[in-house]
Amino acid sequence: MSGRRRARVRVRGRVQGVFFRDSLRRAAQDAGVGGSAANLPDGSVEVVLEGPPEAVERLVALARVGPPDAEVREVEISDEPPEGLRGFSIS
Repeated sequence: MSGRRRARVRVRGRVQGVFFRDSLRRAAQDAGVGGSAANLPDGSVEVVLEGPPEAVERLVALARVGPPDAEVREVEISDEPPEGLRGFSIS
């Protein structure tokens, strides 16, 4: 899928219970980026983002900071082949 980027982002720190996933969902919807955000048992959040490369990069930058009550300590990013994701889900 030319012209699209897919990134899997793992965010560690105080990122659960601070509206981290919802803030990314809203930003992704505004930017036309598909994907998902999920709380993981170890306290981290995993985010999948897919869309125009510049929009995905803006969301990755947002994930590095998080919403006001978050404390992001570590971010891991891996690029994956785009799959044509549409919409954004939270689990």
